[in-house]
Amino acid sequence: MGKTTTTRGSLKKSFKTKLSNGRGVLKALVSDNPGDLWIVLLTLILVVFGTVMIFSASYYKSISEAGDPYVYLRKQAIWACVGFCAMWFFSKIDYHWWGRLYKPIAVVCVILLCLIFTPLGLEANGATRWIGVGPFTVMPGELAKFGLIMFITGYFSKNPKVATDLWKGVAPVVAIGVVYAGLIMLQPNMSTAFTVIFIAGGMLFVSGARMAHLGMLAGAAGVAGVAFIILDTDGYRFARFTSFLDPFADALGNGWQVVQSLLAMGTGGLTGRGLGNSIQKNLYLPEPQNDFILAIIGEELGFFGIFGMMIVFMALVWRGCHVAMNAKDYMGMMMAAGITIMIGIQVVLNVAVVTSSFPPTGIILPFVSYGGNALVIFMGAMGILLNISKSSDL
Repeated sequence: MGKTTTTRGSLKKSFKTKLSNGRGVLKALVSDNPGDLWIVLLTLILVVFGTVMIFSASYYKSISEAGDPYVYLRKQAIWACVGFCAMWFFSKIDYHWWGRLYKPIAVVCVILLCLIFTPLGLEANGATRWIGVGPFTVMPGELAKFGLIMFITGYFSKNPKVATDLWKGVAPVVAIGVVYAGLIMLQPNMSTAFTVIFIAGGMLFVSGARMAHLGMLAGAAGVAGVAFIILDTDGYRFARFTSFLDPFADALGNGWQVVQSLLAMGTGGLTGRGLGNSIQKNLYLPEPQNDFILAIIGEELGFFGIFGMMIVFMALVWRGCHVAMNAKDYMGMMMAAGITIMIGIQVVLNVAVVTSSFPPTGIILPFVSYGGNALVIFMGAMGILLNISKSSDL
């Protein structure tokens, strides 16, 4: 009898605990604390600006493909609404929850990356980067960036001191980064693989890893990258690398996209041709609404338009760094730093590609380029950054 009473008491206590946790989640969802409002404002500016520029850049392509100039605009507007909902929702979830689930998140990302090579994988433009289930598509490479940030954050949060140890700290991070980057390269998707590597390196630096270890890893990554390109003499990677060195040498072939991009930015000058007046978007420049939207911005709004957008990006990165430096604990600091590094690296790589300072790869400009998966993931990450900022000493 006594044992039965004890069991009932334990069940009752467990039920009350779960009910209390549930109430805590609901209370968090209706909390009045919005976090760092600068992050909200800057994200809103970039998303609205990006939606306007996507409409302009995709106008003729939409007419050519569907006979409707508003196809890309409608889709991006819908994804922007979903993204703001994701940002609000994630801003209400305690960021420690993500850090504690770093292992399952990492495993799920690996599984999704592997599913690309099954019949679920969808091919487009010579690459298989999406998983399709009915009308829904997912880009595992974008999720892998998020998964890597959570893995590094959760792993080092258990014992921050291991970051200085090569085998206990650096090696596991390198291992998961190599797995992600390797699976992404097989799609093939060089840009996302590079982003993953840079995120891992940046977070190792923030964690306090020894400079000797970081230098060794940077050298190994550089040698591996060069060897990978050289050994691929008959493949598209080698062709893209050689076209990057002199895009005008094959202006009608592998250098076409970069040449058209340079022409667009060059003709824009300081003030641009005016919003909607781009010539290169008239089916000359491939993917004007996506990877190379910066070229259309340069052509229509000129140097001043690009400069203004970069100011907003720099302000967003600054706020992310501010949140990381003022986070209340190590987990918050690492997570905020990882998200900020991800945003900053993608902006730098996109600008480098569009200006022919880096071999052409399919990398989007965060919040500005067309793409539902990436937009929702980036805005969800901003929601996590907002949640961290709520408990930061700002």
